[in-house]
Amino acid sequence: MIKTKVAVQVIGSDNLSEDALMLGENYLKQWKIPQGQPVIFKFGSFRQHVKIMPVRRLNGMRIGPTLARRMGLHGAATLRMHFRPQTMTLSLGPVIGVLISRDFPGVRERPFGTITLFCKELVDACRKQGAYVYFFTPGHVGSSTSSLQAWVYGGGWRRTEVPIADVINNRLTSRKLENKPSLQHFLKEVKSRYQTQLFNEKFLDKTEVFDALRRDSGVHRYLPESHMLRNYSMLKAMCARYATVFLKPVRGSLGKGIIRITRGEDGTLHALHTTPIGTRKQTYASAAKLFASLSGKLKTVRYQMQQGLQLMEVQKRPVDFRALVQKTSTGAWGLTSIVARIAGSQHFVSNLARGGKLSPVSDAIAKSNLSGHAKKEAAGRLQRAALDIARGVDTHIPAHFGELGIDLALDASGRVWLLEVNSKPSKNDNTPLSADQKIRPSVKLMIQYARYLTGF
Repeated sequence: MIKTKVAVQVIGSDNLSEDALMLGENYLKQWKIPQGQPVIFKFGSFRQHVKIMPVRRLNGMRIGPTLARRMGLHGAATLRMHFRPQTMTLSLGPVIGVLISRDFPGVRERPFGTITLFCKELVDACRKQGAYVYFFTPGHVGSSTSSLQAWVYGGGWRRTEVPIADVINNRLTSRKLENKPSLQHFLKEVKSRYQTQLFNEKFLDKTEVFDALRRDSGVHRYLPESHMLRNYSMLKAMCARYATVFLKPVRGSLGKGIIRITRGEDGTLHALHTTPIGTRKQTYASAAKLFASLSGKLKTVRYQMQQGLQLMEVQKRPVDFRALVQKTSTGAWGLTSIVARIAGSQHFVSNLARGGKLSPVSDAIAKSNLSGHAKKEAAGRLQRAALDIARGVDTHIPAHFGELGIDLALDASGRVWLLEVNSKPSKNDNTPLSADQKIRPSVKLMIQYARYLTGF
């Protein structure tokens, strides 16, 4: 079996020039690397013609400090290696760049704030799998598209110059940052110039998702009636058709700005607004009065109208489910985790930011108001729906996604409904409750998918 991992040592002197490296004889034999011929040495976007010096009984690779510095390496590393004889290219990697929203250079112990632990977890997982990871923000992107300044970890966090990654995982949490012209230009250039793979490359909005999935016959059964709120007649029709209607900001997150409208027996409409401390209720005599009250907001906020559902409940509190689906080492969608989210006592949404509580799916279903038959079928239905929807997004939305947070609901009869698809799933919401491992499955899978994309 060919060894794909190699221990890379940096020799602490300049005796080894930057156009040469030492490699154990076994690696040359296994990979059939010809001796005495220069090869292209590749690490992300970094390329250098080098001479390979075979060394008997060396179980690894040695490089000089100048070459290491140009690669962004500041010490020993274990990386994956492959050799392509057609192009005479010896590659190390994969090099993974993680695009994050902000950094705090003055706080060396926590340079990425609340996601610092996640970033360190990713570093540890990459070491185990033989990958190299760095972290950068839109502010690190300059005029150069051959290298950039980024954060790496080696006994502590440091900023250093690194080559462009083989794979970039876009974990930006701000649409404004994502749409910066300088960043979009950079991403377009590196995809074209180095064939860098970029996944989770953009935010999804609710209208885009529902409009796209309507074209998929295999997913259609999961979709509640949903439309962009464009005028009064649409609002009037939805409020007449359903006892409950939700208005959700098309680009909202964490349950912010959601309005639940319920129709009273006397025809009045009751609007319940989410607030940081609970809910605020307003009553309107007619749909016309309600629309008039929204007209000011409609100038700046676009709303998706959605059919209200009679959700499964636990102790009279509505429950929904967050599934994390990821592409695996074979490039196919798989279900990584799924958790139930029970709404807080003062809220009608289940987000953790609004007082929601996580629960294992089996516990929530067992304690719910579903019938016995519906309880038996529920977990399997949720899992199938999550994978069906992920494949539907892949098919009908022209962008590259490697992980999705899919919010699902069960109604009182046990039918599965889609609530929302999130292309930037929060690590807080997706953490499996029995997280007794130091490295979560979701982190391992992200690296395995990066390896799949790059052939490592």
